[in-house]
Amino acid sequence: MLHSNLRRHCQAVVDGLSLPRPFSAEALCRQLSEERGRPLHVLPLPAAASAAGACGLWLATGTSDWIFVEQCTSPAHQEHIVLHEIGHMLFDHHNLVLDDEQDLSHLFTDLGPNLLRRFLARANYSTRQEQEAEMVASLIRTAAERYPAEQPREVMDKLEAALGFGARHAR
Repeated sequence: MLHSNLRRHCQAVVDGLSLPRPFSAEALCRQLSEERGRPLHVLPLPAAASAAGACGLWLATGTSDWIFVEQCTSPAHQEHIVLHEIGHMLFDHHNLVLDDEQDLSHLFTDLGPNLLRRFLARANYSTRQEQEAEMVASLIRTAAERYPAEQPREVMDKLEAALGFGARHAR
């Protein structure tokens, strides 16, 4: 897919989102969980997956979504990883759907080598799915930056007082 087509395709998905304000990946995860009617859990990526080259992973069970995130990286990179995995979720990219609900924080010790390779194949950014997920993550971040975080009330109070508005409102 050409870059301009990829961008248009992904922008349409992002335009369909109502991003939380102020924006945070956590708030977006809560919102998507509510919209999808299923819990969305964000957990540390197991060491075995990290050692194999993955930095993030999205899994779905019959009733829940699970995003695993590399912990040995910066908070900004962790947020980007979450947004990337949300991109996979929004596109419903090929994903193993587990039949039974289980404690997925220990799942990787039970995965066979073929299944683990299937998950970790997404660590290669040359596939269409990876390009879509990466573009969605970047577009979400760009859209979120258009809306500055709400200013704390005390900052506004100080600004109003400095400009002489505070006294007028206090009367």
